Amino acid sequence: MKHPAESSSRVRRSVQPSAGRRRRKRNLQIGVALLALVVIAGGTTAWLGFRAGQIKDNLAATTHLLPQLKSQILANDPKLAAATVASLAERTSAAKRAATDPVWKLASGLPWIGPNLAAASEAATTADDVVRLAAQPLVGAFESLDWKALTPVKGAVQLARLQKAAPNVVAAANSVELSYERLAAIDAGPLMPQVAGPLGTAKKQLNELRGALSVASGAVQLVPAMMGADGPRNYLLLIQNNAEVRASGGIPGALAVIHVDKGKMQLTQQDSASALGLFDPAIKVDAAQEAIYSNRMGSYMQDVNMTPDFPTAASTARAMWVQRHPGQKIDGVVSIDPVALSYVLKATGPVDIKLPVSADVAQESGLGALPTHLTSENLVPVLLSDVYAKVKEPALQDVYFAAVAKQVFEKLSAGNTSGEKLVQALGTGVAENRILLWSTHSDDQTILETQRIGGTISGPAVPAAAFGVYFNDGTGAKMDYYVKRTVQLVQKCTAGGYGEYTAKISLTNTAPGSAATALPEYVTGGGVYGISPGHVATNVIAYGPSQARAQAVRVDGKTTGFGSFSQDERPVGVVRVELAPGQTTTVEIDFSKVVQTSAAQLEVTPTIQKTSDVILPLHKDAGCTPAVP
Repeated sequence: MKHPAESSSRVRRSVQPSAGRRRRKRNLQIGVALLALVVIAGGTTAWLGFRAGQIKDNLAATTHLLPQLKSQILANDPKLAAATVASLAERTSAAKRAATDPVWKLASGLPWIGPNLAAASEAATTADDVVRLAAQPLVGAFESLDWKALTPVKGAVQLARLQKAAPNVVAAANSVELSYERLAAIDAGPLMPQVAGPLGTAKKQLNELRGALSVASGAVQLVPAMMGADGPRNYLLLIQNNAEVRASGGIPGALAVIHVDKGKMQLTQQDSASALGLFDPAIKVDAAQEAIYSNRMGSYMQDVNMTPDFPTAASTARAMWVQRHPGQKIDGVVSIDPVALSYVLKATGPVDIKLPVSADVAQESGLGALPTHLTSENLVPVLLSDVYAKVKEPALQDVYFAAVAKQVFEKLSAGNTSGEKLVQALGTGVAENRILLWSTHSDDQTILETQRIGGTISGPAVPAAAFGVYFNDGTGAKMDYYVKRTVQLVQKCTAGGYGEYTAKISLTNTAPGSAATALPEYVTGGGVYGISPGHVATNVIAYGPSQARAQAVRVDGKTTGFGSFSQDERPVGVVRVELAPGQTTTVEIDFSKVVQTSAAQLEVTPTIQKTSDVILPLHKDAGCTPAVP
């Protein structure tokens, strides 16, 4: 029999190795688990990297295909456009599959890296939605609607094709709008530069597409009704003369009525602003605007557009016309200037003017010295300068303006040009605020208020950080033909979430030093309104964003008093300047308390200059960090 102590020792010896093996087994299990986690993590990282490469490559390919699609649509080649859309769909679908992979979606919930993966998913999904829900319907619309449908045939626009295309275009616009809102909701703050950069580019491109489709959507909804698809309509046409500047362009000197029915256009009546005379009592206008621009807005047709708000100017002009032409029905107002008319002549080709006067009258009056062959190159100087130099009698100047308007309109309605060129010409005019439209029909006006062509200074078409710089002539003559202007926004340091901006406006009188005697009295004004002949007086009006404040004004660096007003919650600063021949003056108008929710945008009065030459790029003060990129 074994001794108890010996038995106990053997038990201990037999137990100890077993416990060690268990510890080693446990350590081995932990090691294997850690190794497995490392392997899984490495594999996941590699998988995410693989998927990221797929997303990047496929979305990068779309940036090359989109310009191709745009050119094919503009070239009216729906077959090639359809093939490009198919390629786009293949690319965006592949990017979306990669971005909605289960591993990718799971990793999107992780801290730091998660928001970047989620943003990439949203961008890929949005791109696929835009192609499937917008690009494909659009190509379908263009297959049934080519540019020829927009070209008048025997004086009529083919409205049925526009009506057929409308549902696809509207659906595409709505899809892009929703997609943009989805991307715009992503907070780019915590994102890595590698993600934030492309996301910002995608937002910008989608915003541009959104704007273009919004215009197209509005057009296909508006044009059929406004062109008389549901019954005849009459529109008052204002031809703004930029030689005597007004906030929306120039005085509406030449007037006409356009009658439309079932797409067919006809110029039925012509008149002039001067012939309408004084309205006493004045037509009633908005009190806030009358405080800024005086009751002249409602007293003379030439002054209805002293305000930059086109619905106000148009409704006032309509009231004046109807008062002078009782019983006439006017459904809306269209405004265009000679620069926009020159764009139209680029599309239609030159026009030959037939003057409704005898050869003797033409010779004696100076009308015979004016060109009868007008092109896109000579139209502006002839209408805004040569007429006044050659023809002394204002009534005969109006005869020439009326003849030009009639011939350009007839050329346009004849349909002897491509719809593509015509759309491009009119689109440029709209983009530069040279073509404006207002309707008495509430359904139409509701759409117009969301579009640039509506010319509103407040409402859904106006960005949150909108600035406007406008000009009204104070000379009472045609000297603005000689004024060159530049306008620039200067962004100052921000504080407390607010921005500070300065509208910097430069004006130069380029008239010759001998202007007082070398230029016609009708051009210089002859000192009738207290301005020395050859000098130019201008009221400079600057609008800031809603709820901001016009703080100070400087003229050539010296602080000066200014008129401070408000219209539709937008601050308005007004200052008057006078320029001698050869003189340059710089006006600076400061705005404070600008809420920074979007990038600043600037509108200006369209003049004889190219708008791109007038508006200079935004300048940011050194060392300032803008609240909005």
